[in-house]
Amino acid sequence: MFKSITKAFFFGNYFYGVCAVALSIEAALQQQYPLNNTYYYILVFTLTVWFYTLAYQTDPSLVASKNPRTNWYIQNKSFVSYSQFINLAISAIISAYIAYTYFSELIHIHIKQLLPLLLTPLAAVLYYGISFLPRYNLRKVGWLKPFVIGFTWAGLITIVPVVFYNITHQSEHGISPIGWWLLLKNFMFVSVLCIMFDIKDYATDSNHNLKTFVVKKGLRFTIFSIILPLSIAGLISFLIFGTLNQFSRARLIFNVFPFIAMISVAYALQTRRSIFFYLIIIDGLMFFKAACGIIASL
Repeated sequence: MFKSITKAFFFGNYFYGVCAVALSIEAALQQQYPLNNTYYYILVFTLTVWFYTLAYQTDPSLVASKNPRTNWYIQNKSFVSYSQFINLAISAIISAYIAYTYFSELIHIHIKQLLPLLLTPLAAVLYYGISFLPRYNLRKVGWLKPFVIGFTWAGLITIVPVVFYNITHQSEHGISPIGWWLLLKNFMFVSVLCIMFDIKDYATDSNHNLKTFVVKKGLRFTIFSIILPLSIAGLISFLIFGTLNQFSRARLIFNVFPFIAMISVAYALQTRRSIFFYLIIIDGLMFFKAACGIIASL
């Protein structure tokens, strides 16, 4: 029973939904904004789960294999369909409520709020591709894929909560300089995690001629020449930023922990790991980062 629930939680992408909510709370606190209403975070959760599951639900090449995640989707096809329907229905109801309640604010939204708000859905749409423009499916560009995912996550967790709060509180404030820096920080953090995750799919991506970093450059080059330098650069840039903005010692230390954890996990990838290592440990770095950031902000 516990094993089945664990598989559903991670394979069904519910953990991604939890991470999206936690990171949204972290980014709001770091930008010194109050939290949004509960229904906003429910919407973030349901949309994230639906978006990530869509790729597996619509994959025509989904056949039994040695991949336990693929087999789980085949064996639980009905459950996945019901879950997708419920998530989409909840998202639609909440979106309709927001549109009805804040219709006046939405049609008079300031351009400096509208443009940042549109960046996230645009990146999400391009990630899956547009039906009448299939060549713009950025998911098929191996080296670009992690950065598209990273940008989508960064926009969702950093920009959208602030813009939504301003809209619902009749404020025309745009994104602060700290907000834009946090967008870059979250973009790089999630992008590095995505590059790590591509190591798991090396064989599949190679067979499908998807030129990810690990397929083009190999495992060792990817770890030591891409993942580690980006992680260390992120750590150094944060320390400089925190020092210039006079962060307290405790705040600096708590925000450093995720970078140290990322570097440690990168070294661990030199050995072959199970899919649960990627789903729990690597993806878990997002939740760990959110927890550290929340504690540091409080």
